[in-house]
Amino acid sequence: MAESGSGEVLLEVEGGVAVVTLNAPDRRNALTPAMARELIGVLEEVDARPEVGALVITAVGKSFCAGGDVATLTAAGEDPARPDLYDGMTSIYDSFYRLGQVKVPTIAAVRGSAVGAGMNMLLATDLRVVATDARLLAGFLKRGMHPGGGHFVILSRLIGREAAAAMVLFGEEISGAKAVELGLAWEALDDAAVEDRALELAARAARDPELARVATKNFRRETGPPHVTWEVATQFERPSQMWSMRRGSS
Repeated sequence: MAESGSGEVLLEVEGGVAVVTLNAPDRRNALTPAMARELIGVLEEVDARPEVGALVITAVGKSFCAGGDVATLTAAGEDPARPDLYDGMTSIYDSFYRLGQVKVPTIAAVRGSAVGAGMNMLLATDLRVVATDARLLAGFLKRGMHPGGGHFVILSRLIGREAAAAMVLFGEEISGAKAVELGLAWEALDDAAVEDRALELAARAARDPELARVATKNFRRETGPPHVTWEVATQFERPSQMWSMRRGSS
């Protein structure tokens, strides 16, 4: 087993499977710019290791990811276009977008809650295994914010327009069991079984890392977001999100 990462993002590699762990439980793994940059660095390391054939992303504590860190969002709301604050938000967007570009097949092992950018994180993966009692919600409008990070595209590509409208525009929260029903997750299990099941699935792909990388690249090309690309959607949503953040601080 090889391990790296000493802060809020940890990496273990065993049997060709990379396990990336969000490790900021005191703030429910909410993303700061520093944590986001650390995550990007870990994902770069995964891609650089040819022996890796699959990746599982999981989290320490009771939440998978509570979204963007409140202090970060509050500061950005004061002046979203200020260069350092703009760059900080860019790092958060880039972290889950980078997860979506990892060369190997990816699985999110989700326990507890996933909100906002945390939803974007799990939506960025190729497959999701969730706890039956997981709490999944968009949460942007509840915070007085426009959704960001291409949320409309990456959510609706899995669950369709109707369910996406219910979650994003009307604030519906869903459980892990409901996520499976909607096609947002592959399987819902007892909390303690989630990570083992994700590792079991990842180990199959990891048996042939070279083939896994080629198959994953073509899978995403053929089944990726329709109409508007995720990259374009992120930029399309950003001005509205910046406006909503600025409005909230005035």
